[in-house]
Amino acid sequence: MTDRILFVDDDERLLKAVKRALGKKYTLDTALGPDEAMECVSGDTAYAVVVSDLKMPGKDGITLLEDIRSVSSDTVRVVLTGYADLESAVAAVNRGEVFRFLTKPCETKVLAKVLDDCLHQYRLVTAERELLEQTLKGCVSVLSETLSLVNPEAFGRANRVARFTRAIAKQAQLEELWKYEMAALLSQIGCVVLPEETLHRLARGGELKPEERQLYDMHPLIGRNLLSHIPRLEETADMVAYQEKNFDGSGIPPDGVQGEDIPLGARILRVAIDFDAALNQESTFAKAFYILQKTMERYDPFVLRCLEACLGKEAHFDSASLKIKELRHGMVLDQAVMTHGGLFLLKEGRELNSVLIQKLRAVHQRMGIEEPVSVLIPVGEHKRDDADVKEG
Repeated sequence: MTDRILFVDDDERLLKAVKRALGKKYTLDTALGPDEAMECVSGDTAYAVVVSDLKMPGKDGITLLEDIRSVSSDTVRVVLTGYADLESAVAAVNRGEVFRFLTKPCETKVLAKVLDDCLHQYRLVTAERELLEQTLKGCVSVLSETLSLVNPEAFGRANRVARFTRAIAKQAQLEELWKYEMAALLSQIGCVVLPEETLHRLARGGELKPEERQLYDMHPLIGRNLLSHIPRLEETADMVAYQEKNFDGSGIPPDGVQGEDIPLGARILRVAIDFDAALNQESTFAKAFYILQKTMERYDPFVLRCLEACLGKEAHFDSASLKIKELRHGMVLDQAVMTHGGLFLLKEGRELNSVLIQKLRAVHQRMGIEEPVSVLIPVGEHKRDDADVKEG
């Protein structure tokens, strides 16, 4: 927790006077104008209190404090101005959520008393937030541990989904990543009603009995009902409720909600859960991602692109180390091809075709090529030239 205070004004003499008067009692920084203030607040230094002049060139104090609130919501904000009027005071309180509105000249004792009140307010706000965060983390931990005891299969699935969810949310540059990760960790809490064997069969791609399917379809809503009893988890509960909802509106729950009306966290969960299921059936990321591509209408295109970006080349290619005779049309070189004597033939990233493969085989017979050759094999593409299959 910080006690650092930032004073902002376009009058350098005033800032020096404040530093002399209050610098010994408080940890105090100064900023000459709004731009310098935003650099301070946006950096690594955290501020408990920001005191800003109202009238400054380029950006007034109210706008500055409004911007600071968007960057550091816990920071307590104060306006200090020589142009006091009711309209300015109301605007400062409503837009910048200002804690105090002071007029110049302000006595040092009065200003010090206000700063003490501001620091006290900051400690109250941060202490309450930290208590709530610890309480939420404790609730999530208890629920997660309970799930691990009752249904280890569901617990393992939730943890795998959480990893993919975190990666997608980070790729999407979303704020408050913890909310999406928490939703993923709690996404399977409704599976406490399911036998573990049911989830085992589902993970292997097996068919569920009608009564098992009915129970499984209910788990997102059961999860929401459980989480809705915990204060401040309402948004998480909605993410969990819509995790099986398809982007085109089909799926659970059948309420007509579709597209971007589905909570973003739920759209991320939909992709992460299905990718985890596909990965359980396939051996590589590329093959699992190809399964999702075949039913693209189920997923938010933006979320799917984020997953694709996270996977990189593994989204579309399997890697392999092959001999020259095993190379096929459509493969992409993952390393340069060299002869035994060190002669460079083809660079990394070159896509192979029937002509190149025939030339490589001819060179290999005459001079010898370093084997194995690292290649990327496109998944989902089955174009092959019969001439490639022959060894030439």
